Amino acid sequence: MGLRERKKEKTRLAIMDAALELFLEQGYESTTVEQIAGAVEISPRTFFRYFTNKDHLAMWFHDHGEEIMLETLAERPADEPPFTALMHALRAVLTDVQSSTPDDASRFLKLRKLLDGNPHLVGKSVARGARTERRLAEVIAARRGVDPDEDQLTHLIVAFAMSTMRVGFECPRRDGTMEEIQRRMAESIELAERCLRPGWDLRH
Repeated sequence: MGLRERKKEKTRLAIMDAALELFLEQGYESTTVEQIAGAVEISPRTFFRYFTNKDHLAMWFHDHGEEIMLETLAERPADEPPFTALMHALRAVLTDVQSSTPDDASRFLKLRKLLDGNPHLVGKSVARGARTERRLAEVIAARRGVDPDEDQLTHLIVAFAMSTMRVGFECPRRDGTMEEIQRRMAESIELAERCLRPGWDLRH
């Protein structure tokens, strides 16, 4: 990463940190873009170079996870069974979580707290996750040589994989630490692979 990229990343993280503190301190709806920008000593225009709005900032983990999964799928062998490829993509997300810095972990846990306290953001999170599933379905359909608008199996493959991730992140929630999340996600991936017979995803 060059100097310019490092500076941009530093600014992006500073915006996120300031926003999360304000969201949790005074409420999501009560926090304005102007307040976030002011806390980082940037202009609102600069804020919008990094995030389109507050919701975009609150959903950043979707963007990050989607990028990791798509990059991983692009690197997997073309003849690999699609569900297997998706499990490798989930493991790449898990590896990223495991390599999180303390600051990364703190941001993630603050975002979970933010969503817990704002049900309308949960709905936005579900909608954002649905967009990720659609993009993944397009990739899996291309690997299988089928039309994503016509092939139900493709969408089931993606839905099963993403359900594995959701269960890993959310069920059952106990102490809410990053260590617990990592452990549950690893267990969820292993359970999914054990429960589904190899080759189930190869039928047309």
